[in-house]
Order: sequence, then C-alpha cells, then structure tokens
Amino acid sequence: MHGVRDKQGRGLSGRLKELINRGGEKISPLEVDGALLAHPWVAEAVSFGAPDPKYGEVVAAAVVLKEGWEGAFEGADEAAKEAAAVESIREATGKVLSGFKVPGKGLLFVTKALPKGATGKVQRRHMPAAFLGDKA
Repeated sequence: MHGVRDKQGRGLSGRLKELINRGGEKISPLEVDGALLAHPWVAEAVSFGAPDPKYGEVVAAAVVLKEGWEGAFEGADEAAKEAAAVESIREATGKVLSGFKVPGKGLLFVTKALPKGATGKVQRRHMPAAFLGDKA
C-alpha cells in the first residue's frame, strides 16, 4: 500500500502496483487524482500509467466533468469546449503538482462515465485499455 495526505490532512491509500513509474520516479495516482478533483469542473477522475518509449510510463488520466461546466464557453462547438476544458484542467493541475506528474498532452481524456466493476469502484488497471486502446 502507498498513501498521500490532502491539504486537510486526510489520508488516502492505494496499491503499490498502481504507482506510475516515470523514468524511475514513482508517482502516486491518488495524488494526481486529488489534484484533478480540485478543479471546479471535475466530478470524477482517475489517473493511470500510459506506456512511453522514453520513460517507461507517463501520467494519463480520465475525467468526468460536472453538469454545467460548458457555461464558461458559450457559443463554442463541443470539440472546442472540450479542448479548452482539458487545457484548463492541465494548467490548474500543473500549479499544484510537479510538471512530470501532470497528465501529458493528449493523455487527459474527457468521458461521460468511468468504467467501473461490479462493486461500483473504478478499476484503475483497466483504464489503459479503455482509453489508450492499441497504445496500452
């Protein structure tokens, strides 16, 4: 198990095998999830390792946006709204995490729902296949 504490001192723990190994740096997906969830538009978030030829793994993530987030982008088409939301989330996450912990360009996915198991929990180990397809 590994764990992190949020700003209020609450502890979160997870599985060691879920750590993202980016060129030898161990990144807690719980820390990344917490930073993503701090964004006012993010309702749900899950981060995971994506294969990378240089670093072994890099940070990727999927988020579900809250109802009404689109109001900030009146008049823009759906693709432009989503791209602006992704950039806003990456920028905000970069203010609280070291740069190497922020989901890479093209590796922050917006989805309507996160894949969950029979217990209703997000199964982090299934995220690469769900969002990266053949690249996983």
